Amino acid sequence: MKVCTDACVFGAMVAGSLPVGHRQDVVHCLDIGTGTGLLSLMYAQKNNGVFIDAIEIDNAAAVQAKENFTASPWAERLHIFNSDIRSFRSEKKYACIISNPPFFEDDLQSPDKTKNNAKHDTSLSFKELLKATDSHLEKEGLFAVLLPFHRINYFIDEAVKFGLHIHRQILVKQTPGHEHFRGILFFKREKKQPVHSEIIIKNDEGNYTTGFVAALKDYYLYL
Repeated sequence: MKVCTDACVFGAMVAGSLPVGHRQDVVHCLDIGTGTGLLSLMYAQKNNGVFIDAIEIDNAAAVQAKENFTASPWAERLHIFNSDIRSFRSEKKYACIISNPPFFEDDLQSPDKTKNNAKHDTSLSFKELLKATDSHLEKEGLFAVLLPFHRINYFIDEAVKFGLHIHRQILVKQTPGHEHFRGILFFKREKKQPVHSEIIIKNDEGNYTTGFVAALKDYYLYL
């Protein structure tokens, strides 16, 4: 599973987003579809009191995530489950759920089944993701998800059906001249007027923007 820039932006945004009231507590978070563990590692790096359960259906990716977790300084707080979230069972509720889901629902699929599971809804639909989130999220919990721009409004409408309401939306552009191509969405159970913002990855000269550098400097070796 390739590490994409938009996933890194998402990881940086969610790493500092623990719900108010949880910042000094021991917190349990759930990473749905962790791939090789990027989001979990970024979250663990920023939040010392967070214990993360990472779910990954693909066996090879789960094995690599486990290797990455074990090699990290936060190994004791990271746990990988080679499982389908639809059949995953946990006695605890989670203060935070994060997901970079398989989201190209209507786009051309690859002949590679593994890539389809990672990029399409062949393994997990949006409705199934929302159902799982509703089941595992605590009452005051926060749900963060990375989506393609053209699926944002549909996802927000579907989330309401599960009692999840948009609180914050960050739109992502490659450059000032490009259209938005990703959305980072934060949901909670209570209704609230959402906050809107954007982040641009590179400026017109092809260099990383100050906003991007500020968000990613703790994770990139050279920024």
